Amino acid sequence: MKIGELKNERVGICVSGGLDSRTIARKLRELDVAAVCFTADLTQPDETDIRNVARKMAACGVKTVIVDLKDEMAEACFQMLKAQAMYDGGYWNSTGIARAVTVKGLIPAMKKRGCTVLAHGATGRGNDQMRFERYTNALAPEMKVYAPWRDPTLLQEFPGRKQMAEYLKRHGIAAFAGGKRRYSTDANLAGLSHEAEDLESLETPCAIVEPTMGVWPKDAPDKVERFTARFKLARAVEINGKRVTPLQAMRIANKIGGRNGIGLKNALENRIVGTKSRGVYEAPGMELLGFCLLQVYQAVLDRRATALFQQLSRLVANQVYDGRYFDLATTAAFAAIDVLAAHADGTVKVALYKGNIQFMSLTNCPASLYNEADSSMEASEGLNPVSSQGFAEIQGVEARAMARADQIRR
Repeated sequence: MKIGELKNERVGICVSGGLDSRTIARKLRELDVAAVCFTADLTQPDETDIRNVARKMAACGVKTVIVDLKDEMAEACFQMLKAQAMYDGGYWNSTGIARAVTVKGLIPAMKKRGCTVLAHGATGRGNDQMRFERYTNALAPEMKVYAPWRDPTLLQEFPGRKQMAEYLKRHGIAAFAGGKRRYSTDANLAGLSHEAEDLESLETPCAIVEPTMGVWPKDAPDKVERFTARFKLARAVEINGKRVTPLQAMRIANKIGGRNGIGLKNALENRIVGTKSRGVYEAPGMELLGFCLLQVYQAVLDRRATALFQQLSRLVANQVYDGRYFDLATTAAFAAIDVLAAHADGTVKVALYKGNIQFMSLTNCPASLYNEADSSMEASEGLNPVSSQGFAEIQGVEARAMARADQIRR
């Protein structure tokens, strides 16, 4: 859609309160386009009060509806943890999964207020434009999508942040543009993604980022902190001996992991549109709980189940990154993961120290396949080492056949 086609529509604008959001909202109001703004409460760690978004947007003459999606976001985090769904460079898909939660949560609110078009502020070069558009197409195929930063008319009028700030100033709206920013940030309960501007250069160190959810490892305390998580069906149900909901678990893990410098990563990832993107990510809670859950999976999954799980994990990570969380393939993958996670019960204790997570113990894991006697290198009542002779001879038959056939380089 182009901006001139919005006259007879009612537009629901996904906003963050930033410069882009205010520019779009004010421009639509100037053109007498009926518009309502919407923002999702995803427990953004960079927002002290989510109502500030509505206050910033009010200056543009528009109303902002805040939709509480904190519990939905926490549940999405648990799904990512269960699938161990990390993308290129160990990125926990924090922004990718948040877009699925946001669009699914905002569409009913938009429909309730008669919106026929969803507008988003994603750029025409990144991933989010595809996610917002595809999720709208999949969840509300009757709704139209307006992407301002793919509209030639808007791009000509606002080629950069300077022009946006000047436009808002002419209308008496504080732009808060400031000087040149070093990078942009997107935040939610799962973590923060920092990218663009100075971070686009691979000669720029990741340490220019000032962590919001914690500290760099060098700034973490000079002492070890213990952390315990109990899992049931691959879901964290207790943290440090206290029963928790998914939202509580994520908040606690974020706080503890963050102050110990956990979950800070630099990644050079493959975007949906085919280009590469450099990002610096914070995900202390995801990294901490993900590591703990992995210890349980390693105990309860046999070699072939582990191989299948890894394939499913990679599929889910790619699907979420690509804006396909609700697709049939993703749903089927999660159904299979649920089968594998049915035995993922256990209590994991770890030690945290300056960005490192060290395993301490795994207990209360009734489905564990690990047997000390079988694995011991010492004399035990476990696996009889003599019984391995036949297995070794069988393996040797194939090895000799391949050697005789000159299939082995020697």
